[in-house]
Amino acid sequence: MEMAKLADFLSLGISRELVKALQEHGIADPTPIQENTIPVALAGRDVISQAQTGTGKTLAFVLPILTQADPGAADVQSLILTPTRELALQITAEVEKLSASLDGIHVLAVYGGQDVERQMRRLEGKKQVVVATPGRLLDHIRRGTIDLSTIKTLVLDEADQMLHMGFLPEVEDIIGQTPKERQTMLFSATMPSQVRSLANRFMRDPADIRVLGKRITLEDIRQIVVETTDRAKQSTLRRLIDEQRPFLAVIFCRTKRRASTLNAALQGFGYLSDELHGDLSQAKREAVMKRFREARIQLLVATDVAARGLDVEGITHVFNYDIPLDVESYIHRIGRTGRAGERGVAYTLVAPKDRGGMEMIEKGIGVSLERQDVERPEAKNGSRHSGPEGTSRGEHPQRKEKRRQGDRKPERSHGDSGRKAGPADRKQQGKTVHPKAGSRKQAGRKANPRRSSKSPRQR
Repeated sequence: MEMAKLADFLSLGISRELVKALQEHGIADPTPIQENTIPVALAGRDVISQAQTGTGKTLAFVLPILTQADPGAADVQSLILTPTRELALQITAEVEKLSASLDGIHVLAVYGGQDVERQMRRLEGKKQVVVATPGRLLDHIRRGTIDLSTIKTLVLDEADQMLHMGFLPEVEDIIGQTPKERQTMLFSATMPSQVRSLANRFMRDPADIRVLGKRITLEDIRQIVVETTDRAKQSTLRRLIDEQRPFLAVIFCRTKRRASTLNAALQGFGYLSDELHGDLSQAKREAVMKRFREARIQLLVATDVAARGLDVEGITHVFNYDIPLDVESYIHRIGRTGRAGERGVAYTLVAPKDRGGMEMIEKGIGVSLERQDVERPEAKNGSRHSGPEGTSRGEHPQRKEKRRQGDRKPERSHGDSGRKAGPADRKQQGKTVHPKAGSRKQAGRKANPRRSSKSPRQR
């Protein structure tokens, strides 16, 4: 059975060394975007690929690049252009992981926020593959520290987001520095007119490949709309976190200011959270992502741009604190969970003014989403939703007694995932609440195999 899976990548034209490296990292079967793109890319044709995040598009261009890389050459052979530093680092890590089995192949990340002199020294060595953001790459081109005249393959990843962020002039300048006979591969979640225009001007008879993410969005992610109000939105979010106990979760806000304000509030209530947005230094952003990947923080409060292309194993929940502006943003956000064959849950908090936008999103994905009232989170059968599998759990006896007495406030404990006990927990409606350690463990909830049974402080 294993050899049959191995032959799939081999039959696409990927080298045996790379297929072995893929298998060592648990990747056996090519995804549809890989199956359709890799043979075309290896044949040297230009490619326009429309695919959502989570479809495996990174390997669709990384594997052909590494298969054809020349370890004896020191100049840049392939350039991968990305809109954000986080995505550049993520792709670089993927290339490094796979190229470890290939002698003499070197990859270099070039992005803003890093010491220019240090990057210049590294550019003097071998660098067959360069992964870069537009601004910093242009800086090096003007300094004469990088030469793109040897480029054989150019990849424009997340092209729609790159142009949305205003990088069109920079992208055009960079393309102008590359040979006309190069191979160009463009990957984009959407195909607005600007992206199509760019492709028409700079690509030669490209193969048009479309693998949409609707199946992944609808089948692998449980989507729930929570009706609330602007004033109650923060308390609603905290209630959902306490009930759901996510292993890792991304909370999306519309602006940097709102992300920072929400993160400060969550930390004030003792949650293990941090923020990710464009105002942070590169060192801070990398430190936040490292802590999140290691589950030393469990809640990442982020803006759309900062989290673009974010791929972290173990994200069980996505919370849309602010409603997305369009359907594509919604699909991108919830695509952070439900990856690699796992299940996920996405909650969208909707105030009265957001209902029109939510209806637009539902029309765009062709589904009417499950509704949950802020005051009555229980399903119609009386059970509570517990996690990505949609299992139910029993209610703690003490909580049930409190509810009978009219107090619907949930108890908070040191064992709550995603938070630690804080002074704000003990001040509710003018009375003192003494958390009982381990009370969550008595709740009778079916365990999620991807979640730790220990609290963050016990790990």
